[in-house]
Amino acid sequence: MNAPAPEIVVDDLHKAFGAHPVLAGVDLTIHRGELVAIVGGSGCGKTVLLKHMTAHFTPDRGRVLVADHESAGSPLRDLSGLSEEELDRIRVHWAVVYQRNALLTGSVYYNLAIWPREVLNLVDAAIRPRAERALRDVGLEPSEVMGSDRDSLSGGMAKRVAIARALVMDPVLVFYDEPTAGLDPEMCVQVHDLIAATHAARPGSLRHAGVDADVPRTSVVVTHDTELLRRLRPRIVMIHAGRVRFDGSFDAFVESGDEHIRPYLAQMAFLHARSERD
Repeated sequence: MNAPAPEIVVDDLHKAFGAHPVLAGVDLTIHRGELVAIVGGSGCGKTVLLKHMTAHFTPDRGRVLVADHESAGSPLRDLSGLSEEELDRIRVHWAVVYQRNALLTGSVYYNLAIWPREVLNLVDAAIRPRAERALRDVGLEPSEVMGSDRDSLSGGMAKRVAIARALVMDPVLVFYDEPTAGLDPEMCVQVHDLIAATHAARPGSLRHAGVDADVPRTSVVVTHDTELLRRLRPRIVMIHAGRVRFDGSFDAFVESGDEHIRPYLAQMAFLHARSERD
C-alpha cells in the first residue's frame, strides 16, 4: 500500500536570530491525514518551526514545502518562493488555533464571519450556516453565544470559539499552538476531544472542479500537554538542539531511554503549567 502523499516537507531548515541559532537543520515530512505533535523544551524552536510552516518566517537556509490544494494534484510549493498573493491562495485551506485564541474585539459571530467574508468573499446568508455548524461542532449552542461579546467569554468558551473559527473555513490543514494552555483539566479533556473530532472529520472545501476532493485533514499540534499525547496518540516529533531528536509513536516516546527524552518527559507537566501562566 502506498504511503499518503506529503502535506508538509521541511528540508534542512536553519534559522537564527542574531547570533542565536534556533533551528540547525530540521528535516521532517508530515503526510496527508496525519496528526502530529511537536514537542520539546522551552526555547527549542517548536514555535519557530510552526511559524515557518505557516510562512510567517523565512528560512535562513533550507526550505518548507506545503501542498497546494488549489491546484490539481495538490503539488508541493516552496513557501519562501511564493508571493503574498500566491501564499493567500494556498492559505485558504489552512487554519491556525493560537495559544491565546487571538479573538478579535466584537461578537462571536464577527470572529467567525471575518475570514469567510474577507478570504472567501461570502455574504452573511452563506456564512451564518457555516458559523452555526462550527459552533455546534465545538459543543456550543449558536442561539446562545452567536451574539456574545468576546470579553464575556470564559477561558473554555473562548478556546471553543477559537476552534470554531478554524472550522468555519473547513480547513484541510490545521495548526494548533499550545491549544490547552491556561485551561483547567476538565476543559483540557474537552479540547483534546475537539482536536480528535476535528482531525477525523473530512473537509469539504476542496469539492470544486479540477482539484482533488477527497483529502483527509492534517493536524499539527505544538504542545507540552502530556495528557493530550496520551489520549490522542499522535505521531510525536521532538525538537532538541535545533534538530529532530525523536520521531515516532507515543509508546516509543515514553519508553525511550534517550538521555534527552527522559528529562524532558519528567519536566513536561511543569512546562505545561508554566505555559498556562505565561
